[in-house]
Amino acid sequence: MQNSPTFTLLEAANWRDYELLDSGNGQKLERFGKYIFSRPESQAMWSRALPASAWNNVHAVFQPSGEESGGHWDFKKKVDEKWVMEYPLSQSPNGLKFWAMTTPGRHIGVFPEVASHWDFMADSIRKAGRQPNVLNLFGYTGLASLAAAEAGAQVTHVDASKKSVGWARENQALSDLSAKPIRWVVEDAVKYVQREEKRGVKYDGIILDPPKFGRGPKGEIWEVYKSLPTLLDMCRACLSDNPLFVIVTVYAVRASAIHIAQAVDEMMKKYKGSTESGELVTRETSANRLLSQAVYAKWSK
Repeated sequence: MQNSPTFTLLEAANWRDYELLDSGNGQKLERFGKYIFSRPESQAMWSRALPASAWNNVHAVFQPSGEESGGHWDFKKKVDEKWVMEYPLSQSPNGLKFWAMTTPGRHIGVFPEVASHWDFMADSIRKAGRQPNVLNLFGYTGLASLAAAEAGAQVTHVDASKKSVGWARENQALSDLSAKPIRWVVEDAVKYVQREEKRGVKYDGIILDPPKFGRGPKGEIWEVYKSLPTLLDMCRACLSDNPLFVIVTVYAVRASAIHIAQAVDEMMKKYKGSTESGELVTRETSANRLLSQAVYAKWSK
């Protein structure tokens, strides 16, 4: 092992198009652009700070079905099928633009709490003085991929969902980054990394944002506690001799930042660098409380 990983509460900075308005009683109240939504949040185990009138003045409430991520939106006001949001990426003249929309899985197309990772990654790439090769696994709607490409990296974006990759490509065009070198791949993450290892492809940066549970395009099963250690081992074999960063974010409720950090630290033990771990948190505008959204581990040169 290297030095013990540091533990940090990594707070997402406030930005114009997103705001955590309030939370409590197992729910969170958020603004995405001009729309306000109420979504389930198991970590919000305190009382709400805003009055009921604020919580009732929403555009939609997500009603879970009892399954892991299923349910439906109960619309109270008209919401466009999709709308444009912007993120002011660090040192970027134009930032990122992307489409947001309500989905059956309660998500909107962006996880605002990981925005600090986008800025860290973009800064690391700009300081590298070269065009690094970056791999984004479980890339979803592509915002991390766009941040890396905008900063000057060559990016491979991998996600098992054809729909998510299509959404990511639309975000690339919306951000006016179509000329940037991004390779879009619809594939199971484990199988893709296995092939890259055999081909001898090397990456200078790796981003992993795995789900708790998922299925690949050919029915491959992903369970984060069983599958992540194996995937990290394979990713290590695909690292260049001079990597810039490895970022792992896990949303699984039982996950420990310490355990994720030690797994990443073990993965990177032959390289000179340090591992930071902790929780991704968002601060309410109502009562100034911090809401923990995920745990992460981040190795950097």
